[in-house]
Amino acid sequence: MCICESLGQEEQRVDIFSERRKWGRWVTVVSFLGNIDINLNDFSKKAKKFCASGGTVKNKTIELQGDHRLKIKKFLIDNGFPEENIEIRHVDKQKYKKRR
Repeated sequence: MCICESLGQEEQRVDIFSERRKWGRWVTVVSFLGNIDINLNDFSKKAKKFCASGGTVKNKTIELQGDHRLKIKKFLIDNGFPEENIEIRHVDKQKYKKRR
């Protein structure tokens, strides 16, 4: 990691939330607000390995399979993101109803 990436991380705001998707599966969404100086594909590989889950990168977000809000916050802090710039939200919306 170069010094330019660490400078960008100090200014970066990160929003973390989990939501239910189709078939009742939980997805953790990590969205980066503002300019991103890091390679999200490489960063998501490390995050997926840390959380032991699958996931993808879409636009300025990383989507992880499962509810990993606290794990991903610890991962971001360990990688140089300031704790005060990381916000964890609880989204209580359910798009799909469970079958009975």
